Amino acid sequence: MAKFKVNINNREEVVEAEADMPLLWVLRDVLSLTGTKFGCGKALCGACTVHINGVATRSCVLPISAVTDAKITTIEGMSHGGDHPLQESWKKHNVPQCGYCQAGQLMSAAALLAQNPKPDDDAIDAAMNGNICRCGTYQRIRAAIKDAAGQGGTP
Repeated sequence: MAKFKVNINNREEVVEAEADMPLLWVLRDVLSLTGTKFGCGKALCGACTVHINGVATRSCVLPISAVTDAKITTIEGMSHGGDHPLQESWKKHNVPQCGYCQAGQLMSAAALLAQNPKPDDDAIDAAMNGNICRCGTYQRIRAAIKDAAGQGGTP
């Protein structure tokens, strides 16, 4: 076990973990930040997506030792009251069904809009590729992203 100093949701934290422990498990099991979900454990489904220095990153395969100098943002750090424009748009467009993938979807969408404030369908599809929704709400996800970007958005 080692101690790692990390910046999570704009707070400095010191965590004790094995160097190869995935960030996902540090978030969930050590810090009790359970909004980030475990899906596949192989960085294929997107449920575990967080921001590392603003970049959407799969946390299930990223060791804690690799992020000690990074700024990490989880779904809990996206907004204080669930009022981020994407979260509001998600509700407006009834995106969540089972809701399991939503944290990862939202984190990927937020990273996209930070880089491209007015994405077209191709840009949205490329950015969201690999974020799997078992319920198949992809059209609503696209509409919600466009709406949050101020482009209207109809499913």
